[in-house]
Amino acid sequence: FEAAATRTCNYLIGIAGNKPLGDYTRADALKFREWLIDRGLTGSSVTRNFSYLKAVFNFAVSEYALDIKNPFLGVYHDRQAGVIKRQPIPIDDIKLVQAMCRQVDDDMRWLVALISDTGMRLAEGAGLLKSDIHLDADLPFVRIQKHPWRNLKTASSERLIPLCGQALWAAERIVASDQTSKFAFPRYNRHSTTKANSASAALNKWLKQYVPIGCTMHSFRHSMRDRLRSVQCPSDIADQIGGWTSEGVGQGYGSGYPLSVLQEWVEKAIYQNGPQSLKK
Repeated sequence: FEAAATRTCNYLIGIAGNKPLGDYTRADALKFREWLIDRGLTGSSVTRNFSYLKAVFNFAVSEYALDIKNPFLGVYHDRQAGVIKRQPIPIDDIKLVQAMCRQVDDDMRWLVALISDTGMRLAEGAGLLKSDIHLDADLPFVRIQKHPWRNLKTASSERLIPLCGQALWAAERIVASDQTSKFAFPRYNRHSTTKANSASAALNKWLKQYVPIGCTMHSFRHSMRDRLRSVQCPSDIADQIGGWTSEGVGQGYGSGYPLSVLQEWVEKAIYQNGPQSLKK
C-alpha cells in the first residue's frame, strides 16, 4: 500500500503541484481523473488510484483534526471502462494444460501445475520457499504465509492448502529440485522481491496456446472457485481454501476448518471430471 500510495501522490503532485492539503480543489481532482483516463487506465485502475488519494487525505485530516473537505471524494468515472472480465478455464483445457506440464516437466510448468489444482495466486506460488511445502505430513499441504520478498494480498490469504492432483506432483518435483536454493522457484526470486510480473508474462505467453482467448494464469483461480461450487462446497470452506475474505462477524472466530476437511472438498473438486490417469 505504501509504495502504491506514494506513487499515486507523486502523480498528483506532478499534475497539480505540491501544496497544503487545504489548497487542493475539486478542479485538481477532476484534472487528475482526466489524466488517468488519458493514460489509458481501466475504470478499476482509476478507482484504485483515487482510493489511495482518499485514504491518505482522510488520514491526515483525521490525525491533525483539519477542518477541510476531501476534494477527491465522489469523483465520477466509469468503473467498468476497459475492464475485461476474467474467464475461468474449462475443465478439459485444465486437463490438457496439466498433461503438457507433465510432458515439459520444468520449473515453469511446475508453477502452472501447482496453481491449477490449488487456486493460489500466482505471486503466492512464485514466492514460496521449499520449506513452505510439507510433503511428509499425514496430509500433504502448502503453507501460504508472508515473506520479506513477497507479501500477501489480505490477512485471509495466510492459509494452508491441501496438495492434491497435479499440485501434489508439482510439489514433489519442486522439493526434489535444485538443492542449492531455498526458494521453490529461484528464477523469480533473484532479487529483493519476487518477480511475479515476470512470471505472469512468461507463463501467460505459454498458456494462451492451450486455453480460450481471454484466459490467463489468474483464470485458474476463477476455475477453482467454480470447481468447488460444482461439488456444492460450502462457501466458507471455499473462502478458506482460496484465501478469499469471508463476510460476517462469525467468520473471525475460531481457527477455521481442519486440513482434513479442506482436502475432502479439494479432492472432490479435482477428481469429479477429467481422466483419472492424471490423479496420481
